[in-house]
Amino acid sequence: MENFMDPVVRNFFLGFIKTHILHHASKGPIYGLWFIEELKKHGYDISPGTLYPILHSMEKDKFLRSYQEVVNGKVRKYYKTTAKGKKTLNEAKDKIQELINEIMEV
Repeated sequence: MENFMDPVVRNFFLGFIKTHILHHASKGPIYGLWFIEELKKHGYDISPGTLYPILHSMEKDKFLRSYQEVVNGKVRKYYKTTAKGKKTLNEAKDKIQELINEIMEV
């Protein structure tokens, strides 16, 4: 994803990534490096310098909340969805399904 020059395309995929963050953080706590690897499974190559500002922004906007734990002597920051994040994810799922149905002519 880092290689997209067109800001419109980049913004488009950032929306997918934010929805993906909400999805996984609603299932259980996530942390940055794990999520970077998760995105690689889907063909996204995102740097920590791109991901962490997204996570911080989503926390600031109350879609996520974070807490810290020490793992192997290092502090790791975990993120989970808030009630607002879960509501937003459910609304996004409905809209995504509606668009998929239209695009795929289901």
